[in-house]
Amino acid sequence: MKTRIPTVLAVALFAAGFFLSIGSASAAEQGRIGVELNKLEPAGDACRAYLLLSNGTATAFTSLKLDLVTFDAEGIVQRRVAVEAAPIGAGKTSLKVFDISGTSCPSIGRMLLNGVLSCTGAKKQPADCLALVSVSSRAAQPFIK
Repeated sequence: MKTRIPTVLAVALFAAGFFLSIGSASAAEQGRIGVELNKLEPAGDACRAYLLLSNGTATAFTSLKLDLVTFDAEGIVQRRVAVEAAPIGAGKTSLKVFDISGTSCPSIGRMLLNGVLSCTGAKKQPADCLALVSVSSRAAQPFIK
């Protein structure tokens, strides 16, 4: 029984640390808009993109138009697209799916969030909304800002 108590205590301390670290990560996203490039998949002559948006702000956005640019593997600009990512409620998560026409997914080397063209719902300018956005990627291609 004596050897079991340290093991149980070690497991409990590990679990507590794990859950505290998850809480810290969630708190870091408060007040931010997370935009994740979740995946790219072929869709005929287009590349279908899936963006997962997490609104960690207290603002419901009726418009959040993103200026996105794709680059090939050599860093040459391929396409520039404007994507309306809203509506997205305060504290909500949503998925935005759109096609990048005339572009094959394997030809995309990376994607850039070039700016925010429209930001309605917040009492901010589009440049202020850009500062709220953090980007990440689960796709093979990086998503940068």
